[in-house]
Amino acid sequence: MSSLPAFDAHDPLGIDDLLSDEDRAVRDTVRSWAADRVLPHVAEWYERGELPGIRDLARELGSLGALGMSLTGYGCAGASAVQYGLACLELEAADSGIRSLVSVQGSLAMYAIHRFGSEEHKQRWLPPMAAGEVIGCFGLTEPDHGSDPGGMRTFAKRDGSDWVLTGRKMWITNGSVAGVAVVWARTDEGVRGFVVPADTPGFSAPEIKHKLSLRASVTSELVLDEVRLPADAVLPGAEGLRGPLSCLSHARYGIVWGSMGAARSCFEAALWYAKEREQFGKPLAAFQLTQAKLADMAVELHKGVLLAHHLGQRMDAGRLRPEQISFGKLNNTREAIEICRTARTVLGANGISLEYPVMRHSTNLESVLTYEGTVEMHQLVLGKALTGIDAFRG
Repeated sequence: MSSLPAFDAHDPLGIDDLLSDEDRAVRDTVRSWAADRVLPHVAEWYERGELPGIRDLARELGSLGALGMSLTGYGCAGASAVQYGLACLELEAADSGIRSLVSVQGSLAMYAIHRFGSEEHKQRWLPPMAAGEVIGCFGLTEPDHGSDPGGMRTFAKRDGSDWVLTGRKMWITNGSVAGVAVVWARTDEGVRGFVVPADTPGFSAPEIKHKLSLRASVTSELVLDEVRLPADAVLPGAEGLRGPLSCLSHARYGIVWGSMGAARSCFEAALWYAKEREQFGKPLAAFQLTQAKLADMAVELHKGVLLAHHLGQRMDAGRLRPEQISFGKLNNTREAIEICRTARTVLGANGISLEYPVMRHSTNLESVLTYEGTVEMHQLVLGKALTGIDAFRG
């Protein structure tokens, strides 16, 4: 009778056994890059509220094949959904802002061009975006319309053969460093997407300051002041809200994995701290209440990773439904925040210090919980799927 493998506190369910050698190679490459290029600096970036060297980081991520990595052709890596998810997990274990940079670049801006753009759009933009030479952003959310994109006020009107865009977008990751924006606007023919080079007259992207979350990330407003675009700026394959919503589904999938990276970072910090910190003459880990916390955190963390892996396999098989992505995003972001909060209690006062990653991840996850669909929106998506009744406007 063969002996059982040793119990691994960092992989208690043996999830590594589900991964191929190529999966592990992708994961380990991204983990090594993040450990070298992000972790030594991210606390300082967060404290300063900036992401210096973002263009260099983007080029390095491009050289890793991490930008648009699940897309095929045009310089993209053509990786599997599971491999893309593993990359998101490792990036967010470093910081949610870094994973957001990659998600917006690949799953929103590049995905929109890849799926809905003309061949000219793809040839012009995707290769430099995949290489990190051009950063992209995605303009959907507005100051007065977030969860209900159908109420957007940004409008594109025809003027001869041109389009003229007017409006504002809000909370746009990468906005002020982007070379190109994918902007969604109402038209007389319904909602359409537009490829907007950032140097187009009338386009500006002032950076949003005074954030208490995602501080090591570039967040901007997009201002479109009668931006004139040629007729071929419109994405020909997207009409109506199905276009931007399909992009959001792709980005949400990355969050299902990424949120577990933040949770893992906090759990591992708490586990290490509990074994090192002594109180009342013994390590914190020797107390029953601390062990209960660690056990509960481990259960939810690895359940979440299993869920992410399952959804990745379904995406690779072409069988992943949007409702299933909502299932994963709802569960994993909520549980990630709870893991971080519990880890903070294990660390006590040290839990609020940037010497440890816990509070940084906790505050970042408050944004991750909300963007790409709030808790309430995903609850209603699942509620509609379960009951057959649309309660969004109830």
